[in-house]
Amino acid sequence: MRVTTPRDGRSRLEASRFPRLWQWGTMTSTTARPGRHARQGSGLVVFAAILLLVVGFFNLIDGIVAIARSHVFVANAHYVVGDLRSWGWTVLILGVLQLLVAAGVVAGNQAARWTAVVLLGLDAIAQMMFLPAYPFWSLMIIAVDVVALWGLCAYGSRENLAG
Repeated sequence: MRVTTPRDGRSRLEASRFPRLWQWGTMTSTTARPGRHARQGSGLVVFAAILLLVVGFFNLIDGIVAIARSHVFVANAHYVVGDLRSWGWTVLILGVLQLLVAAGVVAGNQAARWTAVVLLGLDAIAQMMFLPAYPFWSLMIIAVDVVALWGLCAYGSRENLAG
């Protein structure tokens, strides 16, 4: 019994049952430049903007609940500075600003990107001060802030976003 292969190197079974619908590209080095329309890190910047929207929305809700002195938070918590209501206002204002700046980040505005970096940094600090009220939630928001900061700082430069 003799097995023959077609000229393209596939087995006869593969050649007959599975026609070639696409051609594999040639191998290139890892230093190849992306295509003209591909922007390095643009997906991560959009992801960071979406995280900014999510954190802004959560801060908005968190601030409203803290201002209303809801029973969701730890009772009789001791804060370094201020009280639950003052940190609720702080987080509420940060949340509104984050929601406004997220659209500018998606549009590729550098001023909005830098404003978002500042707001995320301030939010991480505010959440550290908010830790006595709701520790686990504050730690989760700080983690999301750090991921969004990394995305905006690592890939949000003009050179990376220039198409």
